[in-house]
Amino acid sequence: MNYQAYDYLTRTANIMHEGLSLINSVVSHPANLYSHTLPGRITRASLETAMRLTQRYEKMGFDINEVTIDGKHHTVREEVAVSYPFCDLIHFNRKGVKDNHKVLLVAPLSGHFATLLKGTVEALLPDHEVYVTDWADAKEVPLEEGPFTFDCYVEYLVSFQEFLGPDTHLIAICQPTVQALIATAVLAEKGSDCVPKTLTLMAGPLDTSKNPTRVNEFAQQHSMSWFRNVAIMKVPHGYPGEGREVYPGFMQLGGFISMNQQSHMRKYGNFFQNLVYGEEEDADRFRAFYDEYMAVLDIPAEFYLETIERVFKNNELVNGAITYKGEPVNFEAITDTPLLTVEGADDDICGLGQTEAAQKICKSLPANKRQHYIQQGAGHYGIFSGSKFRKHVRPLITEFIHKND
Repeated sequence: MNYQAYDYLTRTANIMHEGLSLINSVVSHPANLYSHTLPGRITRASLETAMRLTQRYEKMGFDINEVTIDGKHHTVREEVAVSYPFCDLIHFNRKGVKDNHKVLLVAPLSGHFATLLKGTVEALLPDHEVYVTDWADAKEVPLEEGPFTFDCYVEYLVSFQEFLGPDTHLIAICQPTVQALIATAVLAEKGSDCVPKTLTLMAGPLDTSKNPTRVNEFAQQHSMSWFRNVAIMKVPHGYPGEGREVYPGFMQLGGFISMNQQSHMRKYGNFFQNLVYGEEEDADRFRAFYDEYMAVLDIPAEFYLETIERVFKNNELVNGAITYKGEPVNFEAITDTPLLTVEGADDDICGLGQTEAAQKICKSLPANKRQHYIQQGAGHYGIFSGSKFRKHVRPLITEFIHKND
């Protein structure tokens, strides 16, 4: 299936979604006595489940309007601090609050929108001035803006660090741990005073030879020509980025779902039962998760292919082969940036040891500036969202930043 055909099918399915939604609004109306019977609840549950399977999921908002600090409520205003063609730097401005714990939170460019980190931002806001990278959907970026490469990603992070200035803490989650580490080395090598105050790397593929997962194995089993011919498509007619080569978000989402197909089917089954038996709190949690999870963006083809080749196939960081703008990256220049690496014991995307590898890569960093943590019982998403993140990981990060601020 090419991208144009997929786009046509999803638009057609969305028409079905609108029809089902109309029927559901009638069946679910409080004045409809049928809706309160068991057959009525089963009908409503069937309709909503079908609606979710035919829906086109759009980018969600962060929708963080308030934060509570020391018992006081403060308004939060979402502002664009810097805007580039492929990324906006979003600032969560806490009105009436000023402190020195400034954080640049680097969201992954791996299929989902930065809003996947909403829970991460919410948890950090009481203690930190938070900025987050909001990556653009490549199908929305016109061709005349040019390509977006692996080096462009690093260049963006270097630019954001320089914009935010000294005493900015850098936190990267998943895929951008690679670029965050490179950006730190680049800034350190040129003696910039904007080197991150601390560097926190979470659940990232820094050494893909350690406890390889199905993601790592898939990359090794397929040639680069396979990725170019199968995974890369052109943005169809009707979008600003028409003609741009991308790795479509729907393919990435399909890969994510196939890795845990039984789990997703079970969750949908539970959702159906929750609707039938009126367990609205559980149903709302399902809706909130899948509204975000199903919303995906397209990745620029050149960035995706370089990441596959340089990170997942060649493992260039640990092999000493990684470059930035054609020059070798000198990780030994990192001598004074405290490093925290965080992994999930049950992570099935980045295996144990893949993120900890940064500790060995940064050879010049003294032992008292290194810290590694494994969160028991946490999978990939549990490292940056959910109860274990809020209870264990976020306090660890905040303590690490405060200690070194």
